[in-house]
Amino acid sequence: MQIRAETEEDWAAVQAVNESAFEMPAEAKLVAALRAQAQPFISLIAEEDGIIVGHIMFSPVMLPAYPNRKIMGLAPVAVLPEHQRKGIGSALVRAGLEACQRLGFGAVVVLGHPKYYPRFGFAPAVRFDIGCEYEAPEEAFMLIELQPDYLVDASGKVKFHAAFDDL
Repeated sequence: MQIRAETEEDWAAVQAVNESAFEMPAEAKLVAALRAQAQPFISLIAEEDGIIVGHIMFSPVMLPAYPNRKIMGLAPVAVLPEHQRKGIGSALVRAGLEACQRLGFGAVVVLGHPKYYPRFGFAPAVRFDIGCEYEAPEEAFMLIELQPDYLVDASGKVKFHAAFDDL
């Protein structure tokens, strides 16, 4: 398996992966909207034997009271159903976190499964006095600091890109 940056030639396959993994078009539409509207963003694909089997995207989020903090939001991550539970999603998350760190981002947030993301170092954001703008269980909104103590003196509710409002 190879993980690499998405190219325009991959867009149709990425859409198919997201539609298949989520069984609805909302996440695929979100990916297209973030490509067009969010800067910067990170979009990686997992490829096996020339077939795109997984996708992950990161886009900037904000802590309104701390506009200079560089924070990314992880969403969505998708793997074709027949390729799930083979480590593809985990490899995408790790590669994406490394890419965020290389670009100078200090933290990443995710609204996701509380039993999945802690393996990568994510912890409930409430421990950092940081909340989510959307209604979600506290344990499902998590963050990881890519730079030590990056959010030690920050607090507030994370604001996602406006494209998320259409989900």
